Amino acid sequence: MTGGNGAGLKGQPDVLNGPFTTRQLLRLDEALRLADSSTGLTFSIYVGDLDEPVRGHAEQLHGQLADPPHSVLIAVSPNQRILEIITGGEARRRLPDRAAKLAALSMAAAFGGGDLAAGLVAGLSQLADHAGRH
Repeated sequence: MTGGNGAGLKGQPDVLNGPFTTRQLLRLDEALRLADSSTGLTFSIYVGDLDEPVRGHAEQLHGQLADPPHSVLIAVSPNQRILEIITGGEARRRLPDRAAKLAALSMAAAFGGGDLAAGLVAGLSQLADHAGRH
């Protein structure tokens, strides 16, 4: 995932300068791997500032993924207090807006408690559970 000003997961060097400890990065990497393998979809996380319009910027980032139709992007901008979940066309068939909104609510609750990584891990798990096995 291309990182821009923020930290992207999936092998980008800029994650080392991001808001996560090594232990949190390992937890996030494992959560991403589990979500990917259990669903057949590709989950990605972007953490950083989002340009206006925020939704459009998140959609642009999603479009840069290797397989956008089968991908889910969780874009979080802690500084702006913004969370966007973008699903590709095929992913949306298994993850309707309602499921994404429920996951966003649980992530936002964890973020409010000050734990960005735990919120992302919980959100990934919830999204993967809803998407089901491939």
